[in-house]
Amino acid sequence: KFETPLRKGQGFVSAYQSFAWFYAVNTGQISIRHGMRGPSGVLVADQAGGLDAIAQARRQIRKGISVMVTGGVDSALCPWGWVALLAPGHASREENPGRAYRPFARDADGWVPGEGGAILILESVEAFQRRGGARGYGVVAGYAASFDPPPGSDRPPTLRRAIESALREADVAPHEVDVVFADAAGVPEADRVEAEAIVDVFGPHGVPVTAPKTMTGRLFSGGAPLDVATALLAIRDGIIPPSINVDDAGAYPLDLVVGKARRRPVDVAVVIARGYRGFNSVMVLRGLSSGRRAPEMREGNWNGDSHH
Repeated sequence: KFETPLRKGQGFVSAYQSFAWFYAVNTGQISIRHGMRGPSGVLVADQAGGLDAIAQARRQIRKGISVMVTGGVDSALCPWGWVALLAPGHASREENPGRAYRPFARDADGWVPGEGGAILILESVEAFQRRGGARGYGVVAGYAASFDPPPGSDRPPTLRRAIESALREADVAPHEVDVVFADAAGVPEADRVEAEAIVDVFGPHGVPVTAPKTMTGRLFSGGAPLDVATALLAIRDGIIPPSINVDDAGAYPLDLVVGKARRRPVDVAVVIARGYRGFNSVMVLRGLSSGRRAPEMREGNWNGDSHH
């Protein structure tokens, strides 16, 4: 649709195209398709936006809504999108696909864009119990967001604060976390800030860290919801997916899961998402089998019974 007027002229701009490019169109189309008439909205915060959308759904659950459809999808693989992606200079220029997106590596030179995401169902614990608790995947245990100071500021980055705040809300100690799904920008300075925050909170090599988005490319607002879905499956199956194209964490003392998946019990997972120009979001997920009575049991559960 975007390329048609470029090839044929402005007379070939369709009525559909006039609204299909808009970032809220997915929310509208899903609502129309399934007859949903509850609260809705769209958040834009680059890679952090999808995680923020999940948190906003949790706020609606807290206000009394029983079930929310949430998540994020994104695509920028078109001429206009390429211009926007290349302009900041953070996309990899490496022509070898096996070396084009290498977060935390010494020779990291940027990320590779992808398109996609994940749509999830969040429900209250009461709704979960009413339907008999069928096919539950996990619990939203905690969430926090922060915003970094502008470049050149004397103030430190705020990602560590966001991680600690999310853990505090979840009533989870750092040593209880089984895996961290990193934002993994593949941009050296962003990787440094994230690695330092992870090490400051969890200690050197203190927790397995993974970036399965190395297999899909960065999905922008769709990336974090896909990480959440992947983390929930890691909790269910006891398998941590690997980061590909990366041999180790370079100069950073991270326990990066590379090469192949790692089998181990997973009960608590942390998902980190960072948006360009300062957005930080962190979510803590816990398995349903946890014996702890935690604050999230008043907030919302994930289930797999989507209606699309």
